[in-house]
Amino acid sequence: MSEQHTIQRTPGVWRLVVYSAIGILMFFVPLTIGGQNAIPLDHLVRLIQTGLGPTLPYVIWALIAGGTVLPFVTGDWRRSRVKTVFAMLNIVGLVTASMVVLGAGPAWLLDEDLAPFLFNAVAVNVGLLVPVGAVFLAMLVGYGLMEFVGVLLQRVMRPVWRVPGRSAVDAAASFVGSYSLGLLITDRVYRSGRYTGREAAIIAIGFSTVSVTFMVVIANTLDLMDIWLTYFFLTFFVTYAVTAILVRVPPLSRIPDDHYPGATPQPEEDESGQRLRRAWEEAQATLRAAPSLPRNVGTNLLDGLRMSMSILPSIMSVGTLGLLLARHTPVFDLLSYVFVPFTWVVGISDPQLAAKALSVGIAEVFLPATVAAGSDDLVLRLVVGVVSVASVVFFSALVPCVLATKVPLTVGRLVVIWFQRVILSILIAGPLAHLLVGL
Repeated sequence: MSEQHTIQRTPGVWRLVVYSAIGILMFFVPLTIGGQNAIPLDHLVRLIQTGLGPTLPYVIWALIAGGTVLPFVTGDWRRSRVKTVFAMLNIVGLVTASMVVLGAGPAWLLDEDLAPFLFNAVAVNVGLLVPVGAVFLAMLVGYGLMEFVGVLLQRVMRPVWRVPGRSAVDAAASFVGSYSLGLLITDRVYRSGRYTGREAAIIAIGFSTVSVTFMVVIANTLDLMDIWLTYFFLTFFVTYAVTAILVRVPPLSRIPDDHYPGATPQPEEDESGQRLRRAWEEAQATLRAAPSLPRNVGTNLLDGLRMSMSILPSIMSVGTLGLLLARHTPVFDLLSYVFVPFTWVVGISDPQLAAKALSVGIAEVFLPATVAAGSDDLVLRLVVGVVSVASVVFFSALVPCVLATKVPLTVGRLVVIWFQRVILSILIAGPLAHLLVGL
C-alpha cells in the first residue's frame, strides 16, 4: 500500500495538520495588530492583561501565594535539602510580592528598578504567558509534528551531539517546551534504559532551556519583539552549537556512559532507508494516543498554571536577591571580569555592561535581561538575550529540577558547564548578532 493511501486512511490526520499549523502560527508568525508587530501569542496575552485591568496584580499575587503554599501542603519541601531551601525562598518571594502589590515596605526594596520591576515586567508576563502558551504548545508538540521531524533528524543526532537518534524528539521538546518538560522526559527515558548516564546529561543540560513562552518574556524585556524570529533562531542555533562542542570536553565527556542501575539497556534500531515511512508511523502513533483538544487544552492549562506557581515565587525571591547583589555588592562585578575579554573581543559596544548582565544569569534566567534592558545597543541586547537562554543553567529553577532527577549531574558540574556555555555562547552569538542586525 502506498504512503499516499496510508495517509488518506489515517483517522484524525487533519489534527496533525491543523493543530500543528495553529501552534506554528501562534509562536512563529509575527502579525501587526494595532500598530504593534509581535507573534499572536504576545498579542493574546496583552489582550488578557487589558481585560483583567486593575485585578491583574492580584491574579499574579494569587499564583505566587499558591506556589508558596503548595510545597508545604504536599510535603514536597521535606524531600531534599534543595527543596527545603527553595520553599523558604518562596516565602521571601511571597512577602516581596505582597509589599509590591500593597505598596508598603522599605523604600530601597520598592525602588522602581527593583522589586516592582520584577513583579510588573517579569512576573506579570510569566504568570500569563506560561499557562496561555502551554495551551498552544500542546498543539505544537502533542499531535505528531515533533515525532515526525524527530525521526527525520535521527541521522545527525549521534555524530553531532553523541546521543541516540530517538533523542531528537526529546531535544526538540526540551527546547521548544520548558526545561521541566524536557527533564521529565529525559529522566524517564534514562531510567527505562534507553539513554546512558552521559546521554541523559547531554540532553538535560544541552537542550533543556526555558520554553518559547519564556523567550517571549525575555524578548519583551529587551525590546527584541521586532526581530523575534531572528532572536529565536539565533538562540536555537547557538544553544545546539555550544552543546555540540561541550559533549567533547569535560565534564560532560567524562560522565560514565553507563545505563541506569537495574534498567535493561534498549539499543536503538537502525532505520536507515525507511526514515520517511518511520517518521509517519511515529506521527500516527502520537495521533492515536493524543487526547481530544478540549482535554489536552485543559490538562496543559493546569500544567502551565502549576509551572507559573512554581516559577513566580523564585522570580520574586532569587530575582530580587540577585538584583540587590548586583546593585549593592561587587559579587557580580567581580564575576563579570571573567567574561569581559570575550564580550570585548566580539565587538560589543559596552563589554562591561554585557559581561555583568550575563554574570547574574546563574542566579535567575531573567536577570540578564533586566540588567541590559536600558541599553541603546541592539546588538548588546540581542547577545544578552541569546546567551541568557543558551547558557541553560540557573539556580532559581533549573538546578533544583536537575538535582531532583536521577541524571548524573552535580552542582559542581553544573557550575562549570554554566561558565563553559556562557563563554562559548558569547563567542558564537556576538559575530552572528553583528551580521544579522546589519542586514
